[in-house]
Amino acid sequence: MSEHDDDRDRGIDPQTMSLDELRTEIRGIDREIVELIARRTYVADTIAQVKDERGLPTTDEEQEQRVMDRAGENAEQFDVDANLVKAIFRLLIELNKVEQRENR
Repeated sequence: MSEHDDDRDRGIDPQTMSLDELRTEIRGIDREIVELIARRTYVADTIAQVKDERGLPTTDEEQEQRVMDRAGENAEQFDVDANLVKAIFRLLIELNKVEQRENR
């Protein structure tokens, strides 16, 4: 099943949508992406608090690698360029590190 099949399941058919409708769809998706980034950041901050309480190091390179591997696998599943997805996840990890440094 491709991401395009999933779109059709949700009633999104790019072939019959106007440019304005497609742009509206993109705006909604962009908002959802930002909401997911905010949720991810909140959970990562919570993880950082737990690490701090337990005296664990903030950075866990093995966990970061697992996140990157998972991102690549998910990208392949949805037929998206794995290198680009991994680059986005690298940015998300860096965002979390900045947030954690600011909150200490």
